This record gives sequence, C-alpha cells and structure tokens, in this order.
Amino acid sequence: MARIEPLSEIDANPASLAAMEAIAEAHGRLTNMKRTLARSPVALKSLMAWYDLRDEVEPFLGERATVLFAHAISAQYDCLICSTFFRRMLIEAGDDPDHIRLDDREHALVDFGRQLAIDPNAVGDDLFARLAAFLDPDQLVTLTAFGAVMAATNVFNNALKVELDEYLYAFRKPEDHRS
Repeated sequence: MARIEPLSEIDANPASLAAMEAIAEAHGRLTNMKRTLARSPVALKSLMAWYDLRDEVEPFLGERATVLFAHAISAQYDCLICSTFFRRMLIEAGDDPDHIRLDDREHALVDFGRQLAIDPNAVGDDLFARLAAFLDPDQLVTLTAFGAVMAATNVFNNALKVELDEYLYAFRKPEDHRS
C-alpha cells in the first residue's frame, strides 16, 4: 500500500494541476509516481529531468543500451515500478530481461549502473576504464548524471511505496506480485 496517495486532479492545487497537465500532454500518461510527485511541483520537475538526460544519453548509447543501463540501476534497487517499466521496454523490443545477452559495451554499462546503485564510491578504476574505452568525458558526465536521477527515482518509489500502475502488471517478474 502506498504511503502517500497519488494526487487527483480534484485535490490538486493550481500549481500541481498545471504540472500534471503538462506531464500528461508531454508524456501521455500520469503514472502513480508522477501523481505522487505532483504534490510537490518542484520535486516533479526535478525527477522529470530524467527525460532530458535520457534524450542526451540515447544518441551516444543507443536505445537498447540506455534501457539496459536504467534497468540495471532499477533492478539493483529492487524498485518494482522502475524495473518493471524497463522490463516492459525490453520485452516489447524482443528481449528476454531474465536471460539478456550483452556485448562487452553493454556489460560495462550494466555493471556501472548496478555499481551506482550498490555504492557509487566503489566504482573501480577497471570499470571506469571499460566505460572510458567507448565514452568521452562529456558523455561520462551525462551518463553518470542520468544514472543519479535514475537512482533518485528508484529511491522515491521505494521509500514511499508508490504502487505499480496497472498497465505494467503483465510485465512484472513472474515471481513478483507486488502492486
């Protein structure tokens, strides 16, 4: 059960309502996470920077590698919402998220994402060198910022026990029936 109920349009103050309308227009869906965040338009805006960072990362990583990176962070955090969201994307792209095949580049990205979630202080020189072999310094900065916002999204959902949106139910891990 969610610790804080998602905000409804009826209960929203004018700033929250405007933020919710902008999100719905831009992304077509007001998820439970976004409705909960809408209780603080500044918090919503902060975590919605995820989309801007994703749009910066995707051109140099590619769509699949971007999803793999975000999924690795979310799976490591055991965030039902985020990990299921990215499972959906992988499944719809024809991948099996439970038996994913990775090339060396993708493996480095997944390892980096998981390490950011476990302990960013412990990103080792070897892992960093694997990333630096295919990313320039500007790309590494953008990727790390993207990972940080992804981590913040996972922390938000987990701490407040935001409930999984029904449209994602079919994409949960078979053994995971949290809602």
